[in-house]
Amino acid sequence: MHRFLKTKYYLSFKIIEKMKKVLLFVALVATIGFASCTNKQAEAEQARLDSLAEVARLDSIAAAEKAIADSIAAAAAADTLVQAVEEVVATVK
Repeated sequence: MHRFLKTKYYLSFKIIEKMKKVLLFVALVATIGFASCTNKQAEAEQARLDSLAEVARLDSIAAAEKAIADSIAAAAAADTLVQAVEEVVATVK
């Protein structure tokens, strides 16, 4: 009887050791899986933010160029108006 109990405990200990190894392996694989997924999500989010920043930069450049073109057009219109006024003044005298 003593030998039977000794063998039973020894076998259960061997099973526990195998289960510990399997459990640690599963935990390791899960950790690596989570780490790789998180990194890809962060890279995708950073790429999206970079894209939005580039679009905002291009929009601000376009707005500045439009403002410059508008001011040039306004200055040209003002010059034309000044020339027209000078011609009218010259003809009145």
